[in-house]
Amino acid sequence: MKAIVSKEGTHALLRLEGRLDTAASQQVSMNIDEQLATLGHVDGLVCDATGLEYISSSGLRVLLTLRKRYPDFLLKEVCSEVYEVLEMTGFTKMMTVERALRSMSVDGCEEIGRGGVGIVYRINEDTIIKVFREGTDISEVRREITMSKEAFVLGMPTAISFDVVRVGSQYGLVYELLNAETLSACIYKNPSRLDEYASLYAGLFRQLHSIEVQQPSLIPNAMQHVEESIHYISRYFDAPSIDLLLSIVSAIPQANRLLHCDLQTKNAMMQGDELMLIDMGEVGYGHPMIDLGNAHSAIVALIGDYEKIIGFPREIGLDLWKRTMHYYFEGLSEVDFAHRMEQIEAVSVVRNFTWLSLSDSFPEAVIKECQQAFGERVLKRKDYLLDISRTFSDWTVK
Repeated sequence: MKAIVSKEGTHALLRLEGRLDTAASQQVSMNIDEQLATLGHVDGLVCDATGLEYISSSGLRVLLTLRKRYPDFLLKEVCSEVYEVLEMTGFTKMMTVERALRSMSVDGCEEIGRGGVGIVYRINEDTIIKVFREGTDISEVRREITMSKEAFVLGMPTAISFDVVRVGSQYGLVYELLNAETLSACIYKNPSRLDEYASLYAGLFRQLHSIEVQQPSLIPNAMQHVEESIHYISRYFDAPSIDLLLSIVSAIPQANRLLHCDLQTKNAMMQGDELMLIDMGEVGYGHPMIDLGNAHSAIVALIGDYEKIIGFPREIGLDLWKRTMHYYFEGLSEVDFAHRMEQIEAVSVVRNFTWLSLSDSFPEAVIKECQQAFGERVLKRKDYLLDISRTFSDWTVK
């Protein structure tokens, strides 16, 4: 049995390897104490149990002693056999215990979606996996699981995420979807059914936007997220440009409707005749124009390789969006409809550039393309965009 202690930042890291049984426990406990004493002051202790194969009742007492000394004690990478012992004895309620993740491979799997956060693959006819970008923290993955569950309870038609896994050095989130295809794939294969798909797409937006998020809730304020994203991209744009984007967003009225915030056609899956949502990392609450503006940014005004990212030609996307919005705003006069389209487009320009906040590793060419587009889409139209944003208050949510 090995116990190796080191210091990482302000915390101590303890690595356990082997069998923490009755014979080894006393010596291991003394060894850990001796090593911790050499580190001086530490704010907490993290125990990496990757190599821990077995634990006895005496071994459990070693962990309990450490938990008493370090209230934020974390035991991570625990194998299934050891985790079952900890769970059965109640230790998972007394301390933070993280089960080791199983490994999966996506070699040879069909890629069905790609975005700034990660790539979605089909594992088999029943399951898909979202592989998060390199460097994603486990907390981001857990947040998506939490948002998925919260949205599902509120009535959002979501695919069920049931397992976090490792895919090489990256994290993956596994979803159950039975015989489902992305809406993009359905449109690409059956363009003659575009009007039918537009009706379903509009219905999905309307279903979400009919759901009120009552407070308190784990679902965050979408407006705050947008503002944080704008501040994040200040590394790419000057202060007047950032202030202009903030001025547009600050004009959006407050509301409490459920929003997906990235509802483009590769994040909607056709399962039978029903649309199900995946990629729940940006779920929030707020005014529907945020959701529709973000979707417009992808389906109409995407910067980049449109067909590769969205999955069908841009001209089909423009037609789809027009039909979808006519269904969404069914009953509005032509004048009012045109006004809503102007408002959505004004919000859309913000998303055109805040998506750069999703990663720190976009190629320089992509960043320069966005900076060039900013001049054409925003700076040259500054007065127009600000005039439209002043009308946002007339879009009341009933």
